[in-house]
Amino acid sequence: MKSRIALALLLLASQSPVFAQEKVLNLYSARHYQTDERLYDNFTKQTGIKINRIDGKEDELMERIRNEGANSPADVFITVDATRLAVADSLGLFAPVKSKILESRIPAHLHTDTWFAFSTRARVIIYNRSAVRAEDVSTYEALADPKLKGKVCSRSGGHPYNLSLVASLIAHDGEAKTEEWARGVVANFARPPRGGDTDQIKAVAAGECGVAISNTYYLARLIRSEKMEERRMMERVGIVWPNQSGRGSHINISGAGMVRTAKNPEAAVKFLEYLSSDEAQRYFADGNNEWPVVSGVTANNPALEAMGKFKADNLPLGSIAKNVAVAQKVLDRAGYR
Repeated sequence: MKSRIALALLLLASQSPVFAQEKVLNLYSARHYQTDERLYDNFTKQTGIKINRIDGKEDELMERIRNEGANSPADVFITVDATRLAVADSLGLFAPVKSKILESRIPAHLHTDTWFAFSTRARVIIYNRSAVRAEDVSTYEALADPKLKGKVCSRSGGHPYNLSLVASLIAHDGEAKTEEWARGVVANFARPPRGGDTDQIKAVAAGECGVAISNTYYLARLIRSEKMEERRMMERVGIVWPNQSGRGSHINISGAGMVRTAKNPEAAVKFLEYLSSDEAQRYFADGNNEWPVVSGVTANNPALEAMGKFKADNLPLGSIAKNVAVAQKVLDRAGYR
């Protein structure tokens, strides 16, 4: 009798992994910030869900998910910029997410049915204090003014940051007017587009350019830099919040969505909800110089506070997303490459 009981217990034990399966979340991440490690560790501590993370470039990860098809282990794809999220959505990579927590905490203009913004950065105009007056670059539209001929620096016209901005201009000003603007900006280039936002900041500070556009978190990094030469460099750079008397400054985002073939959908939704928590929202601000999207969450970031308050453009992300393809055509026709 005892031997039969022992055998039964042995058989039951052999099946127990099915019931004691480890809770996991497979995250494909195109956010390349070391400060996010703590964010993910805190999620695991709170929920017991282990994060298996694959890091990579946005296009590579999206192509990987497509190639893996129904066998993809990816549960969540996280990246930066509305353009990249819109591309992922257009490829059918995301599944609709129903969550009262997300719908109540994320403002309506900062999410679609399938992806959500969790932090924001503003696209601001920066200028060389000795070469350009702030009042001459108070709007994005002003960058096409002939008085800035030979003074504008920019990153590639095909970069998602520029595509999102131009897509927003199309939504506000129309395609024809935006193309006219793009041609004017090209005519004002100080050099062919190249480099990233930090390169534009350094070029403006050095006087190679008079004006450029940058994401605020790059500026905050330099303002908070431990290198004295970088902090001194920022003394030569002025910051303008564009379009404050009108629609407000264009907002760039970091966001995520649940992958359509997610094997751990409950964990995926919990992770997305966690990113909207007060704790995670403060971490986006304090850890990576981004603004929380959840109303009422306060951050403790001197660099962001030093930039002051501003009026943000509340154009729905969906409106930006639907104009991305047109934005690329507009920039191509204008020679903005």
